[in-house]
Amino acid sequence: MPLGIDFAPWNVPLKRRLQTLAVAHYVIIFLMAIGPIVPWLVITLLLVCFPILAPMVVLYLFWIYVWDRQTPHKGGRRVPFMRRLSIWRYFRDFFPIHLVKTSDLDPNKNYLFCCHPHGILSIGHFATFATEGTRFDQQYPGITPYLMILEETLRAPILRDYIMSSGVCVSSKESCLYSLNQGPGHSVALIVGGAAESLEARPGSTTLVLKERRGFVKIALTAGASLVPVYAFGENDLFKQVDNPPGSLLRRIQGKVKTTMGFAPPLFYGRGIFNYTFGVLPHRHPVHVVGNLIYYIYIYLST
Repeated sequence: MPLGIDFAPWNVPLKRRLQTLAVAHYVIIFLMAIGPIVPWLVITLLLVCFPILAPMVVLYLFWIYVWDRQTPHKGGRRVPFMRRLSIWRYFRDFFPIHLVKTSDLDPNKNYLFCCHPHGILSIGHFATFATEGTRFDQQYPGITPYLMILEETLRAPILRDYIMSSGVCVSSKESCLYSLNQGPGHSVALIVGGAAESLEARPGSTTLVLKERRGFVKIALTAGASLVPVYAFGENDLFKQVDNPPGSLLRRIQGKVKTTMGFAPPLFYGRGIFNYTFGVLPHRHPVHVVGNLIYYIYIYLST
């Protein structure tokens, strides 16, 4: 290994190259959405190079931040064609990701999928609930899942609409209830541990943030939805993370960022596109997404 770097061989099959590019696409999109510098640079360049486009850009920004601002809170804007793109099959096969069916789900009911662990980028849950890469629609016909993610991720211009096309919505009580009340089969996938759980994601260990998280149960009770605990085995093995034990300087900084901006920035690393030693891409490791229905619950709320 020159310079201590394990480079990928030059004769890697084209199929594996396409799998790597599909995963790189996912990582880049979400990193840009969380820190939306690139989308704003694109808009700035458009205004500088093509001033004639200024009215169109202003109208677009008005549309997403004023006229259309509630869409991420009200079911998003899913596009079935985008969920079925072949890129998601390459994305699935990179690891690979398997959706393990343990029971049937009645399409006349609603469900709240309580997902763990968060991992670094929630790859297994995204592949399962925001794409048809794992054939969710074939295994659970009649079920329409909405994956709930951080609101900050859906604020970046251009990227917000691309991400929403996968059936992604803002993670909030109002958003969950809206999606669950759209009719039979409409269901919500909520990554319960959230940003706090991402700081615990590291290979070979599992720490769930659940003890104080009761809001998802109240949402299910209110909407009459059945709880479906979901666990992505292998999710925490996809990336490594810089040590950040509770009380350390790094952990305190991450806590302050989480309090201020709503998300915790884990310092993670994995592999690269052309090497297996370092980079921001996940390692190839199987992920098995498994869930099991608990029960039906309902509460009548009086006013």
